Amino acid sequence: MPTVDDVLEQVGEFGWFQKQIFLILCLISAAFAPIYVGIVFLAFIPDHHCWSPGVAELSRRCGWSLEEELNYTVPGPGPAGQAFPQQCLRYEVDWNQSALGCVDPLAGLAANRSHLPLGPCQHGWVYDTPGSSIVTEFNLVCEDSWKVDLFQSCVNVGFLLGSLGIGYIADRFGRKVCLLATTLISAVLGVLTAVAPDYISLLLFRLMQGLVSKGNWTAGYTLITEFVGLGYRRTVAILYQMAFTVGLVLLSGLAYAVPHWRRLQLAVSLPVFLLLLCFWYVPESPRWLLSQKRNAQAVKIMDRIAQKNGKLPSADLKMLSLPEDATEKLSPSFTDLFRTARLRKYTFILMYLWFTSSMIYQGLILHVGATGGNLYLDFFYSALVEFPAAFIILFTIDRFGCIYPLALSNLVAGAACFLMVFIPHDLHWLSTVVACVGRMGITIVFQMVCLVNAELFPTFIRNLGMMVCSSLCDFSGIITPFLVFRLMEVWHGLPLALFAVVGLVAGGLTLLLPETKGVALPETIEDVENLRRKAKPKENTIYIQIQTSEHPNST
Repeated sequence: MPTVDDVLEQVGEFGWFQKQIFLILCLISAAFAPIYVGIVFLAFIPDHHCWSPGVAELSRRCGWSLEEELNYTVPGPGPAGQAFPQQCLRYEVDWNQSALGCVDPLAGLAANRSHLPLGPCQHGWVYDTPGSSIVTEFNLVCEDSWKVDLFQSCVNVGFLLGSLGIGYIADRFGRKVCLLATTLISAVLGVLTAVAPDYISLLLFRLMQGLVSKGNWTAGYTLITEFVGLGYRRTVAILYQMAFTVGLVLLSGLAYAVPHWRRLQLAVSLPVFLLLLCFWYVPESPRWLLSQKRNAQAVKIMDRIAQKNGKLPSADLKMLSLPEDATEKLSPSFTDLFRTARLRKYTFILMYLWFTSSMIYQGLILHVGATGGNLYLDFFYSALVEFPAAFIILFTIDRFGCIYPLALSNLVAGAACFLMVFIPHDLHWLSTVVACVGRMGITIVFQMVCLVNAELFPTFIRNLGMMVCSSLCDFSGIITPFLVFRLMEVWHGLPLALFAVVGLVAGGLTLLLPETKGVALPETIEDVENLRRKAKPKENTIYIQIQTSEHPNST
């Protein structure tokens, strides 16, 4: 009996219908970018210093320029190792006293400014920026700077918790229902985030959006790969991830045009409501309908695909059904991931690869955002390098397999982070170039580890293995903001040194995995033990039962 992929070969594996669906679903992937890394613009930290009563009046009276005002009234850099004292401390001086002159007003109070007492900011801060961010609105600096890390960690906590429940909904109630529900909820929560009255509400809405947004992206990924034929599945999966890169590029331009965080949040959230109108055109996955024994609906959708692709519907297609499996079904268990020595090795290595890929990817974005010269251009350039990363994958994966390109990409990312540690701050252009190379390497890793993960576990625990291993990606996302921003307070290069070590180790561990090019997808644990043998690739298939009869419309 022919499979669904056999039927798609007749009606079009990637015809006009699938291309339309692909473009619509790519909008989901692009819309996910502001949720995943929007913190770079929503929570950017501008130059700032303590606001002291009387300074503004003295500056106007003396006719100081901004540079003179800062030089006379703000503490200097301070001793090495002290975290930005000019931003978090102030001179304990009464700036309203009439004895202060206009030329070096502190000279009459102490021969050396270092002898003047310093104290914490008590009256807020002055921010050097024409726009706004959650940092400037809620004063998330100095002692409260850790709240910026928590803001990003909350969305990753949502990713971690929500991926389990959303995956169940997609399997239980259908891909389309899941897609519509999560899109609507994510859009509403995006708008609520933009109007959050306080920091606690902001965290709550951010956490809730994380619960549904990653599952929304995954549902779109699953749906488009189930609509295309076998020959296009891997290519479409990579291009769907490339749409996320398009979202990054658009985000940088939109953030430049809208420098106020609440308006920017609305600008990336309101258009998502329009996607709901587009999704009514997207049908349910025929493969999922078959698995639920809703065969008549699956037949209608297959006929619709044929008509939209300009193909004649199969006159012999009357009924779709799943074959009765004569073998005993295997029930997946968490312990199966560690049952044999080889499975344990694959599981632990893949968990580490997911963990490090997320850490380095998000870490580079956050580090560039915190130390870059031009926030918008640096983000834009680093996003552009993800396009060649996708083309490199498409070019190499069928020629060289997955393992060697994956290992090399990890090594490139780790080496780039290592080199950035030693680049002087005044050579910002060189640091940006090296960061882009590292970003390209880790992007390749991020996209390829998903493919490798699916090909190293037997069928009955393949989804479980993907879910467990990829959960380390979300866990890494929770701790990465704290690692980046807190370690930078110790030394700006310390996060990069950490990324270099974990990246280089990941490259070495990748070489311990077997190559999956030309190897049969494992069906049992025994197949995993013998994974290095070459065979014709296999896939789980849904069979189509064809009953020959005359089509009622045929002449």
